[in-house]
Amino acid sequence: MADHFLDLKGLKCPLPVMKANKALRNVATGKTLEVIATDPGAVADFEVYCRKTGNKLLEASRIGDTFRFLIKRT
Repeated sequence: MADHFLDLKGLKCPLPVMKANKALRNVATGKTLEVIATDPGAVADFEVYCRKTGNKLLEASRIGDTFRFLIKRT
């Protein structure tokens, strides 16, 4: 279970990553943020975002048209 949750369904690139980035500022180091999105482009966007920021993408999964990302703030 994540420490924080963010529902970004219906938003298109680049909004999911931008809103997640803003939310992560309020997440303590070592804690996690669960993001739910419906934009298929978010998969690649969150991979790149985590690689560039040093945060860790612990999980990226898909259930139907919904994508779930679990990000650990580092």
